[in-house]
Amino acid sequence: MSLIDRVIDLAQLPADRLPQRAMSLARLSLLDWMACGIAGTEEPLAVKLRMLADLEAGRGVASVVGDGMAPARMAALVNGATSHALDYDDTHFAHIGHLSVAIYPAALAVAEEIDAPAEAMVEAFLVGAEAAIWIGIVLGRAHYNLGFHQTATAGAFGATVAAGRLYGLSREQLRNAIGLCSTRASGLKSQFGTMGKPYNAGVAASNGVECAKLASLGMTSSDDGLEGMQGFITTHSPAAEQAAGDRSIESFIFEDNKYKLHACCHGTHAMIEALLSADALKGQSLNDVAALVLRTNPRWLKVCDIKRPRTGLEVKFSYNWLAGMTIRGDRTGDDRIYQDSLSDDGALSAFANKVEVIEDDALTDMQARGVLTLKDGAKIKLYHDLDAELPQHVLAGKLRAKAEALIGARGAGLWQAFADLTGKSAREVGSAFRK
Repeated sequence: MSLIDRVIDLAQLPADRLPQRAMSLARLSLLDWMACGIAGTEEPLAVKLRMLADLEAGRGVASVVGDGMAPARMAALVNGATSHALDYDDTHFAHIGHLSVAIYPAALAVAEEIDAPAEAMVEAFLVGAEAAIWIGIVLGRAHYNLGFHQTATAGAFGATVAAGRLYGLSREQLRNAIGLCSTRASGLKSQFGTMGKPYNAGVAASNGVECAKLASLGMTSSDDGLEGMQGFITTHSPAAEQAAGDRSIESFIFEDNKYKLHACCHGTHAMIEALLSADALKGQSLNDVAALVLRTNPRWLKVCDIKRPRTGLEVKFSYNWLAGMTIRGDRTGDDRIYQDSLSDDGALSAFANKVEVIEDDALTDMQARGVLTLKDGAKIKLYHDLDAELPQHVLAGKLRAKAEALIGARGAGLWQAFADLTGKSAREVGSAFRK
């Protein structure tokens, strides 16, 4: 069976066949995504996109985070970009991207438009996320390494599947929606460290709503926009992989989704956790360190190895700066500290010269290994693997604490209101999102 047929099967999978563990994680993703979105509402990118929404006007059917209502497509654009503005959202390493910021905005916008239950919105997100992972795996690392941002490319297909499920598209309409998305999906890694990176997520969500809506109106497209002649996969990946095509639609890779507990690029988190867990490093200052040799998966060197960041945004993608911040005791989980002035911090600048980052293809995307040498000659071995699974109740506690750190009492309120979605509507969720 072709990949597009398997994706359509996935999109139409009955709710009672969705894995319960995956659904539980999808509910946690909703709460984490909402907290990130609300926390990002005053970012310059978010303000500019709300201005765009006001300028375009239109029929307000979906909530815009921060304030107001807008057409579903525009709401998805604003909410997707805003929720990725802090770069504090979840990551799936097989998909190589951020799922919630591309897919939940589309699911919420359409669910509000049609007045769907909140649980139906979560179900749509889950199948959309799984579809994005499958397509991301088939595109493979060659697609990512070529310079494409899979949050935006594979993510757009996930957003299309989520929106299409909520609109109740037929099998043929879903095929057309996916085909239309194949000519719309876009996003480049060259935008990393700028407002263009979160904009990529918003574009993906917006594309999903637009393509699903057009298909519902009868617009047609190619028979197979994924693997067909000059389809998306064949034109966007020089070494496409086929691993996802054989997966069971009831064994969800989404269950490997990871959540950020530090407000910076996920590629740096294993290093941060390795430094935090090194007991021998406790009580040491930046001046006590002679050298740090860090080993990381090669692909991260093109993502988060900015040697001399110029802005607070670029600091989020700098091993050298973040290592110093962690050792110094800076609260890397507090997005408010990533100000432009941080790039001019003299102590961090001096420490950056002591850090050497080496690629090591024996390490996975979620691992970091290193040796820190103190001035007295003592060596401290460092290692962390983000793939170590946390029990869901532990993860829920950490995400709730993160929400409260980001948006205070409002974060606690989100968890009180929506930890249980029974009887809740998507419009209730949207109302809490925009207040």
